[in-house]
Amino acid sequence: VQLQACGGGLVQVGGSLRLSCVASGGTFSINAMGWYRQAPGKRRELVAGITSGGSAAYADSVKGRFTCSRDNAKNTVYLQMNSLKPEDTGVYYCKREGVYYRGTSYSEIWGQGTLVTVSS
Repeated sequence: VQLQACGGGLVQVGGSLRLSCVASGGTFSINAMGWYRQAPGKRRELVAGITSGGSAAYADSVKGRFTCSRDNAKNTVYLQMNSLKPEDTGVYYCKREGVYYRGTSYSEIWGQGTLVTVSS
């Protein structure tokens, strides 16, 4: 299983970006998915998560600005980021959360990161 994230880039304060993460191989629809970010010199933190059923939750710092969604037919999870701030700068990672489903354990998997830079 591989997760391929893309969509990062350089954007000005107040701008928008849409990140995508495509899963190839393995399971997807039965797994919760997460978006994490790591700012320079800081620990990786959870930004948004979405259940297999499509319910999303967000870190307080991004509530009202970010929207996480998924398309199980395309094995893709998205992160729409609006009203970006300099503190949103960091490497964004997608993660397939581990799950135990019908007697089989599926481990968590990290994708490679995509860099988001918000300039002021």
